[in-house]
Amino acid sequence: MKATVLVVEDEEKLRRVMELQLKTAGFEVEQAGNAEEGLKLADDADVILTDLRLPGMSGLDMLQKIREQDSHKPVIVMTAFGSIETAVEAMKAGAVDFLPKPFSLDHLMTVVNKALEVRSLREENRELRAELSQRYQFDNIVGRSGAMREIFATIERVAPTRATVLLCGESGVGKDMIARAIHQHSPRAGKPFVKINCTALPENLMESELFGYEKGAFTGANVSKPGKFEQADTGTVFLDEIGDVPPGIQVKLLRILQEREFERLGSNHTRHVDVRVLAATNVDLRAALEQGEFREDLYYRLNVLPINIPPLRDRKEDIPFLAKHFVAKLSKDLGSGVESISDAAIQRLMEYHWPGNVRELENVIERSLVLGNGPVLEPSDIRLDLSAPPRTAAAAAGHFLPDGMTLDQYEQSIIREALQRANGNKSQAARLLGLTRNALRYRLSQMGIES
Repeated sequence: MKATVLVVEDEEKLRRVMELQLKTAGFEVEQAGNAEEGLKLADDADVILTDLRLPGMSGLDMLQKIREQDSHKPVIVMTAFGSIETAVEAMKAGAVDFLPKPFSLDHLMTVVNKALEVRSLREENRELRAELSQRYQFDNIVGRSGAMREIFATIERVAPTRATVLLCGESGVGKDMIARAIHQHSPRAGKPFVKINCTALPENLMESELFGYEKGAFTGANVSKPGKFEQADTGTVFLDEIGDVPPGIQVKLLRILQEREFERLGSNHTRHVDVRVLAATNVDLRAALEQGEFREDLYYRLNVLPINIPPLRDRKEDIPFLAKHFVAKLSKDLGSGVESISDAAIQRLMEYHWPGNVRELENVIERSLVLGNGPVLEPSDIRLDLSAPPRTAAAAAGHFLPDGMTLDQYEQSIIREALQRANGNKSQAARLLGLTRNALRYRLSQMGIES
């Protein structure tokens, strides 16, 4: 497809010469005698050539207006005065090049072809940034692992619908951020997003908080008050830690999901709401269902579109990207002088077990930025919580020890990990373990590592 060049020049003879040359070179050409006409044709042009001195609006003013509409469109300015100051002013305003009059037709073609190369590079750069953004980040959710890319794709598919989504994963994996991303990419983005932390609500207050109450419904109810679902009408309700909802409230939630209706506490008037429900849990709802702690019908109403978010220890390839993201974000917020994080520091983060997942990683980076020295975070600046035991699948399931390990074997594995983190320094390893050096020496002798 031929590129289109727009020539804006008030001298008709020069305009005609330029048009013939450009058409001979294989370009489509549009032309205008003033800036006002040129602006009407600018949208369809791939490159714009404009004189700086034009009747009415100047070429520089035209350039600024084009920049406001399309900051990437290449504009070449022409000037008959050979003024360096004028050319510099145009370049500062966003021109990609300038042509001092008189110019040769060969010079004209060189400058136009160069501008087209700049345009091509800018478009390629935008496409690459868009691809990287889609691949590694969705809003503020960062990840390049296969699991996270799949979650990004799922968000894009489910967000436009009104279907209920159940987010499953350990505390700290980012369920809240994913819920907000679903809301922000849905048709309800401009409507309320109401988060309800089911764990934080006492059972005796949960019904009134969720569904509201009428004046006089209970002692102290001096005025009527809408509940969270009414506040979220036309928007999204996010039920965090849904597994902690007591059975009596589960019945009412089921009705909301099925019928979109409820009554305030102390009222017989049925109210209708248009809300989308997102829910999250860090417990196995199916196990709770089998134990009779969670309603089966509510489970299936919630589990329409499940999204399982893996723990950070199972997607460690995301850690470098998350660490750099948090350094850039938090360094700015804290006014820290830290500009980056070293590969060695990232390697230290990669070796940690992250029982608190992404939330813990963010906390560690923030703590390290506050206490660190120099413009680059080094391994010695990373402040990890080494008192937290490694999170294993067995521990997550409620077992004391990893499968197949005795207490002695588990203790020895922790001691070896402490030695490794201390680079063999036994005094430092003892401090990491909360032991005296003599106590550590005794355990090492029992392990056959030191007599």
